[in-house]
Amino acid sequence: MSNTALLERPTTTSTTRPTLRLVTDRPAPDPAPAPRPQQAERHLPAGTTPRGFALYVGFDELKAAASGVSLGTIVDALRRTLAEVAPDAETYATVALAPQGAGGRDVDVVRLALHEPSAVARTKPEPEEVDEVSTGGVVVDISRKRVVIDGDSAALTFKEFELLQYLVLREGRTIERGELVSSLWQPGADKDAPGERTIDVHVRRLRAKLGRYEDVVRTVRGVGYRFDRHADVVIRYGHGTPSPDRF
Repeated sequence: MSNTALLERPTTTSTTRPTLRLVTDRPAPDPAPAPRPQQAERHLPAGTTPRGFALYVGFDELKAAASGVSLGTIVDALRRTLAEVAPDAETYATVALAPQGAGGRDVDVVRLALHEPSAVARTKPEPEEVDEVSTGGVVVDISRKRVVIDGDSAALTFKEFELLQYLVLREGRTIERGELVSSLWQPGADKDAPGERTIDVHVRRLRAKLGRYEDVVRTVRGVGYRFDRHADVVIRYGHGTPSPDRF
């Protein structure tokens, strides 16, 4: 038994709107209890509180048309779904414009076009560090995309850094192997994309380069991997403040 949400594609008439209907063969489960404030805000900067969220959707008009929808119909369906789930929620939708031929992943282009803080931060030059870490420990430099171990730059590959960065930016959250694969390797584009079982090989290689600090990447047996706040690790974000990834 399961609950399935179906987004029906519009017919060829211009006035048709997509409908979202819930097909279920069992009663809806009781709503999960709301998290306690100290759990929900555990990793938020001091003096801040959640006021909503932004969902960045990377999907251009050509891809939408190939799927039989348009950006407008997707927005309309999402708004009506939200109205059912949270009638009092306020919404605002905007289209992200980018120069024709702009490369990169669609969702990254959207984040930059809409000035999402961590996306903007990656485009700004980092001031020269006058006091590089010369003592023991690990520095994960997000803006420069490098890792310094005991004062020396670690020879991480691009994917190894992305893997470490993905875990670091989701501190305290266990990331399943399947999510790592789907988020860091694009289907069809990356010929060396691993499977859920072979992602462990990439993690082993990363840990080997972290040396005596390999335990900063923790294994959650049977699930995946996690980065917890670690006394030996310093995170440098550069300009701006990365948006918290809480979902």
